[in-house]
Amino acid sequence: MRYVLKLMPAARKIAFIGSHSVRKTNAVHSFAAAVGRSGRSVEVGREVVRFNPLGRNEGATAEAQLWTLMTQIQQELELRSSADVLVLDRAAVDNYAYFLRATGGTDDFDIRPLVKKWSQTYDLYVRLRPDVPLKADGVRSTNQRFRKEIEQLLDLLVPQFIDDDHLVELKASEITDTFDWSGLLEQLCGPLPEEQREPQTTVFAPTLFD
Repeated sequence: MRYVLKLMPAARKIAFIGSHSVRKTNAVHSFAAAVGRSGRSVEVGREVVRFNPLGRNEGATAEAQLWTLMTQIQQELELRSSADVLVLDRAAVDNYAYFLRATGGTDDFDIRPLVKKWSQTYDLYVRLRPDVPLKADGVRSTNQRFRKEIEQLLDLLVPQFIDDDHLVELKASEITDTFDWSGLLEQLCGPLPEEQREPQTTVFAPTLFD
């Protein structure tokens, strides 16, 4: 049985997950644009680690990764009722992988039950597999070993926290300007109504970071 928080609305929630530099942000923006063109209102949740005051990447502490995970959930709560579809750049589960990597696999804050239950509030996940090279952008790590360690943790966590029928996997190299999102959009939201709605603008709502 899926765990559903009573405060979560009927809005559809999709998260693009994976390690770093796998074109998640590109996929988020491209898919959100497809949602808007379908006539549905759409909100985008940003990758919160970019705003972490405690540090990020392979040198991040357990406390820093805890901040990222909790802020991810906070952002989802803030945006949960703002549109028909909420498109997220990461989810609780991949942030938990980074947390476990920082702690050496221990869970001293006992957050696993929260992550497991929160993971059931997403309608669909898209995991992007790393088949593209790491690129320096001033934010993401270019450490190949670090990315591999996160992928190994995700290989363990994803089957434990995400039901198979709520997971789609794509190669990062598939995310291009010409990718067709129509099948994924229908899987998330159902078929388009017979009467076509007016295209909607993608909204990037202000959060506590602005």
